[in-house]
Amino acid sequence: MSQCKEGLQLVGAGLATISLAGSGVGIGVVFAGLMVSCARNPQLTKNLFTYAILGFALSEAIALFGLMMSFLILYGF
Repeated sequence: MSQCKEGLQLVGAGLATISLAGSGVGIGVVFAGLMVSCARNPQLTKNLFTYAILGFALSEAIALFGLMMSFLILYGF
């Protein structure tokens, strides 16, 4: 029974890390949008960069929550 529990913990931890891939895609989309919008309107670069950093931080927060859940599953239970 102990081996089954350990195996399922590893599966759960692996599923919790899926958010890392989504976060990587989200960060790429944020900065791709920044480059396109700065190319279209260079006068707004400073303002758009502020919004891009906010989008980056929110995307990264989701990844950190997923990583925290993975570590909690592996070492907390």
